Amino acid sequence: MIECRAPKTKEEFQQYYQLRWQLLRKPWQQPEGSEQDQWESQSIHRAVFEQQQIVAVGRLHFINQYQAQIRYMAVSDAALGKGYGKLLINALEYQAQLRGARKITLEAREISVGFYQHHNYLVLAKSHLLFQQIKHFTMEKTLSPLASHLGEQARLLQNTWHSTIPMSKAMNIAISYYDGSKLATHCEPLFNKNLHNTMFAGSIYTLATLTGWGWVYLQLANNHCQGDIVLADASIKYIAPVAGVASGQTNNEVASGECAPLLKQQKARFNVEVNIYSGDKVAAKFTGKYVVIPKDE
Repeated sequence: MIECRAPKTKEEFQQYYQLRWQLLRKPWQQPEGSEQDQWESQSIHRAVFEQQQIVAVGRLHFINQYQAQIRYMAVSDAALGKGYGKLLINALEYQAQLRGARKITLEAREISVGFYQHHNYLVLAKSHLLFQQIKHFTMEKTLSPLASHLGEQARLLQNTWHSTIPMSKAMNIAISYYDGSKLATHCEPLFNKNLHNTMFAGSIYTLATLTGWGWVYLQLANNHCQGDIVLADASIKYIAPVAGVASGQTNNEVASGECAPLLKQQKARFNVEVNIYSGDKVAAKFTGKYVVIPKDE
């Protein structure tokens, strides 16, 4: 069985980093631990599992709100030629698009330039010489929107936020994905930092609240209903610091409510759960109870 997913357990992460080191550092006499950097906790990690063993690895992290970088791509010798590199890069690009990236950059080893060119990355310039031996080239790819990216209603929602809620504009809260069953949002990381260089708790709460509010807004639009959306009650659990770009996500499975009462000029109620992600990790869990008050005709 072949899987391409994030490592989940401590043992899987040990495998993941061990393969990174064996392929990308050990041949150049670099110590264990040199295969990791300061971005690990805020990154999106993907591995290809073959019979429950990791045979290929890759990582994505965000440089800013709209630009991501791929690093540490490697495929074991025994797994070469099986298309696992393609699996990895497709998975990482999807996660970048889902979180709002418009561009991906990377530093490719000379031997890998052709692989990335095959996947529509362009060489920008010669880069550094790693370990005084390995030539690198800076490469870049402009990402196309996901096929079901932003509909007109989602664009109207984003405009509504920015025109009526000053904080949303200051945070640059934006919709990165909506397909009718899933909504993903993101915001500017630098504006929302606290003294610890992680995301301010109030900004996390605001992103989660507006993601839930946005979900309700889109349900009304999809059902041709109108009403004033208010947050009646909410709770949030902060699980881990948010470093880098935060992603707010909700979907049909964790949201409930119906628009039907509005047609009878009655209040409609929605419960929406929102996860705030830092890389692969759920950093906060929000539950909001929203009430939609019918507008007077």
